[in-house]
Amino acid sequence: MTNAETILPSDHDQTTMNIDLTKSQAAFERAKRLIPGGVNSPARAFGAVGGHPLFIERAQGAYLHDLDGNRFIDYIGSWGPMILGHAEPSVIEAIVQAAQKGTSYGAPTENESRIAELILKAFPSMQRVRLVSSGTEATMSAIRVARGFTGRDRIIKFSGCYHGHVDSLLVSAGSAAATLGVPDSPGVTPGTSQDTIVLNYNDCQSLRETLHQQGTSIAAVILEPVVGNMGTVIPTSEFLTTLREETRNHGVVLIFDEVMTGFRVAYGGAQEIFGVQPDMTTLGKIVGGGLPLAAYGGRAEIMDQVMPAGKVYQAGTLSGNPLATAAGAKTLELLASDPPYEYLETLGKRLGDGLLAAARDHGIDAQMQRVGSMMTLFFNPNPVVDWPSADRSNRKLFAKYFWGLIQRGVYMPCSQFEALFFSRKHTLEDIDRTIQAARDFFQKNA
Repeated sequence: MTNAETILPSDHDQTTMNIDLTKSQAAFERAKRLIPGGVNSPARAFGAVGGHPLFIERAQGAYLHDLDGNRFIDYIGSWGPMILGHAEPSVIEAIVQAAQKGTSYGAPTENESRIAELILKAFPSMQRVRLVSSGTEATMSAIRVARGFTGRDRIIKFSGCYHGHVDSLLVSAGSAAATLGVPDSPGVTPGTSQDTIVLNYNDCQSLRETLHQQGTSIAAVILEPVVGNMGTVIPTSEFLTTLREETRNHGVVLIFDEVMTGFRVAYGGAQEIFGVQPDMTTLGKIVGGGLPLAAYGGRAEIMDQVMPAGKVYQAGTLSGNPLATAAGAKTLELLASDPPYEYLETLGKRLGDGLLAAARDHGIDAQMQRVGSMMTLFFNPNPVVDWPSADRSNRKLFAKYFWGLIQRGVYMPCSQFEALFFSRKHTLEDIDRTIQAARDFFQKNA
């Protein structure tokens, strides 16, 4: 998904595991003959941990069930959306009721306004919102609107932050200093990324210097306010303060990519936790309740540039799809009426403390970085504050850890550089079983 995912395959031999994965292996071989790499998103390919991916047959609550009949405690949650747990009955009912009326109209529905109201109430920094179908669409559109609003071309992003497979955002940093973006994927031309400046996360000095020197040409600064795509990396208060003050001083649009963090770390996302209001916000994952739905929004004067209110073009046949808005609206209503965040914080602290202790008690250099129900256990001797420090993590140990926990019935993210997530359906017993699985693994592999 990011620069962090281009990792040499692990030397771990999946065949040493005890559980049966033969059906998944056969399914993967079939898929490879039909689909590039056998998957429809690279993060699913297990390239960072070796072996072949598990093919999932069904999911319920806190658990995944694969084709071979194995059950796993799930810590990816569809990479974040399933905060209520898999197959939440009231969300499923909302989807069924919507489907019975038709799956797509190509015309406005009241449910689009219903979910828009819920989003705007949760995020006071947003006065207008536009629905789209993916996080990539949301960030791509937000960048275009920021450019249209400011009349400027250049943008700043941060190394290790992933904002979807948008050409101008598929670039990574070459050093801690400001660098012009270099395409990070074949097929991305230098021209599409020449206006992207890449800085290191949490580097206030480079941000100040870049805006001082080039601020009049910069349309927007975009970042994950809690990073999830180089593992969980938390911004310093100085970094957030500098971002807000310096972008405001230079007339630059500050965009928070809360595709992961929105409705996850708090109902109002990371901006609620940190008390910093961006000019624009992008949302995805939870906002769609597990269906393809995303959104971007911000101050009215910015969003009123979007056609048909303004001249910045953006459109989508399935934007605001009735099934997706039904699932998303029901999810947000349940999160508002019965907030799970205190419970998730309790479980998160127990899990984070437990996994860290399990590693360190067995002499493993590790760092636990967590915000609520979003966390990463880094196999790293030092805290991770940016991509260069994340890059020093022990990938081979993580690959062994991943498969060791799979063998023990626990499904972690298949990369050292992805955050784990859990749901309100996870129990203390699930958490303690996970910690014990980690202890068993470290005891045998320390």
